[in-house]
Amino acid sequence: MGLAGCAGKVERQVQYVRVEVPVQVPCRTPEVALPPWAADGLRKADSLEVKVRALLAERRQRIGYERELIAANVACR
Repeated sequence: MGLAGCAGKVERQVQYVRVEVPVQVPCRTPEVALPPWAADGLRKADSLEVKVRALLAERRQRIGYERELIAANVACR
């Protein structure tokens, strides 16, 4: 009887399970260059029209610069 109890015992089998683990990878996007802002060259003596035109041009520059930054950020995802 003692030997009969061991006869039904099944040996354990080793099973390998693949586990997906996220690994942090550095982002390799080109650096976004800071443009020379249009309003940087303004002087106090400049006319109001020149100042407004420079500020409007700088606004367009900033919008473009932000779009480049967002594109670089999205590329890293």
